[in-house]
Amino acid sequence: MSKQEIVEIVAEKAEISKAAAARAVDAVFEGITKGLKKEGKVTFVGFGTFSAKKRAAREGINPLTKEPLKIPAKTVASFKAGSKLKDALN
Repeated sequence: MSKQEIVEIVAEKAEISKAAAARAVDAVFEGITKGLKKEGKVTFVGFGTFSAKKRAAREGINPLTKEPLKIPAKTVASFKAGSKLKDALN
């Protein structure tokens, strides 16, 4: 599902214009991003938890040249589904 499809669903369910729904969806994404940057975790009870995890530096192999290379440390986003979301998918 694309962002545009989510905007259409929000517009229909909230009975607002697609432009307003797009601004609302963008605001939610921005809020999640700011929450991860500031606190490292954003929780929606029943839906799930977004968290920022630090990935350590490691060594990898270039698949073309087979030479070793260093992969730098970085922070990545992860998501763990909540109970209501898990139940809805079954």
